[in-house]
This record gives sequence, structure tokens and C-alpha cells, in this order.
Amino acid sequence: MNLKEIKELITLMNENNLLELEIEREGMRIKLKRLPEGGFIQSIESVPAGYMQKAGAGAQPADAKPALEPARKLIEIKAPMVGTFYAAPSPESAPYIEVGSTIEVGQVLCIIEAMKLMNEIKSEVKGKIVERLVENAQPIEYGQVLFLVEPV
Repeated sequence: MNLKEIKELITLMNENNLLELEIEREGMRIKLKRLPEGGFIQSIESVPAGYMQKAGAGAQPADAKPALEPARKLIEIKAPMVGTFYAAPSPESAPYIEVGSTIEVGQVLCIIEAMKLMNEIKSEVKGKIVERLVENAQPIEYGQVLFLVEPV
């Protein structure tokens, strides 16, 4: 799959107001997700030999001049329920975690309010928070990716 085909998929997503698209073809799987603040996350699980797997970059031959770095394997922490996302226990409090924080299994990451109940969402992985994909007090859907974590 080349850069032109990926751009066509993004156009298709925009025209049909899709939030997520996953396609598997020719031994390669590509997954595109639209971020709430705009932009896309692209992940390619396997690619033909000699091509780069870096998210957001088009396929480039392995003999290209710039040094190619391997793709980082990030873990998605998804919302276990529909509700409202809160990064901190109260508006005056500091967030439970920040981008760059190292998290442990069982550590509280955020709160999701559902039907007037505050549900603490705890980490099931150990790692470093790479990105928070939702804003404070934002409504969220079941299965929506909240955080990207780099395993440690």
C-alpha cells in the first residue's frame, strides 16, 4: 500500500464521517483512526520486506538515505464503558497521570462518570504514557482509545 492509497482512505473516511477504518490486503493490515482534535493515527502491522513501518509515514524503500527507525509497539487503553472522561478526581486536583508518566498495573488512570457513578479506570499494563487522546470532561464511547502506552 502506497502513500496515495493511504490518502485515498483518509479522504474516504472524511467523506463518510468514519472514525476508524481497518483494511487487510496483500499480507498487510492498515488501521486508521481519526483523533478527536483532528489528524489521524496510522498503524501498519506487517509490511513487505524493505519497507518502513513508522506510523504516519508513507512506505519507503529500505535503501533510502535517512536512517529508518523501527515502529514502536504501543498499547491502546480503551474505555470500558460509555460516559464522561475525567483526568483528575476533582476540578482542583492534579491529573492522575500526565503524558510521559510511568504507570504501574493497578494504578488509577482516570475516572469515567456513567449514570452519576464515578468509575476509576485502572491500568492493566506497565509502561509510559505516550499520548492522551481525549480531553477532560469529554463524552466518550465504549471501546474508544483513551491513552497510548509504550510498554516498559
